[in-house]
Amino acid sequence: MLTEILTVIARIFTILPLLLVVTIFMGRRAIGELPVFDFLIVLTLGSVVGADIADPNIKHIHTAVAIIFIAILEKMIASLRLNQKIGHYFTFSPVIVIKDGKLVSQNLKKIKYSMDSILLMLRQNNIFDLAEVELAIIEANGRLSVFQKHTSNQIGNNAATSDIESKFTYPVIVDGKIYPNVLKQLYVDEVWLLHALQSNGVQDIEDVFFATLTEDLTLHFSKKHENMHLPPLYF
Repeated sequence: MLTEILTVIARIFTILPLLLVVTIFMGRRAIGELPVFDFLIVLTLGSVVGADIADPNIKHIHTAVAIIFIAILEKMIASLRLNQKIGHYFTFSPVIVIKDGKLVSQNLKKIKYSMDSILLMLRQNNIFDLAEVELAIIEANGRLSVFQKHTSNQIGNNAATSDIESKFTYPVIVDGKIYPNVLKQLYVDEVWLLHALQSNGVQDIEDVFFATLTEDLTLHFSKKHENMHLPPLYF
């Protein structure tokens, strides 16, 4: 038992420096910004090193060879990713999820992102109203990039002010289903909401993918099948 414990300790002190050297060789990247292939490389390295440390019966030289060749493979793939024709096969493509304040429902379903996830990401960007968003893109690393609608600097003031007043919004329809409790808190009912939708050209509540109200009863909604022109993404 003592021999096995000493073997494990010795492996830790030998494999971690090797792993550090290999990581530096592969290049510096923030963990939260790893492309999908690099994420798989990290998982694989973790599995190889973990098995080597935990199981003294595994030959140490095999682990070292595996780590070195994993690093070489990563370098080869990194070089291939520089080629625009084949590079996109090794990572996810950016996807537009909001255009002109409207959620692109088909793209959300394609990438399996919920509305709650998108709204959370917007709040993390200090955006509480979809109407403020000109364009929002889910990047290859899963993060949300947001381009807000036109802002201008106030004359005589260093602070930038938005042309669109920022308002807190409350969800009242999610995927065709009304939230009556939210309507009640805003002192309106379903009849009022249906009339407001009809005045905006929506006849069937099932056509609404997401709708919000502000405290001053400003309605903003996204239809399930919006006829919108999405700009092409080549990055």
